[in-house]
Amino acid sequence: MAITKDRKSSIIDQFRRAPSDTGSPEVQIALLTERIKELHEHMRTHKKDHASRRGLLKMVSKRSGLLTYLRNRDRNRYLAIINRLGLRK
Repeated sequence: MAITKDRKSSIIDQFRRAPSDTGSPEVQIALLTERIKELHEHMRTHKKDHASRRGLLKMVSKRSGLLTYLRNRDRNRYLAIINRLGLRK
């Protein structure tokens, strides 16, 4: 259910802004989106797993907060990340 180390490093490579960047909003949003996708698939088969549901809702909320931060700080970066990830806003 967790993201593998290789998948995580490839996501970081795709979305980082500088060679040593691992914590920019873009990277955090991309990692959260990947984890949300995996948990969403888990929730389809395990409908009564309320602990995972709570974690999923917390991740969605955190991603929403990061997107709001990015939208307020730099509109172009915000539009670029939602287009690359296919998020609807």
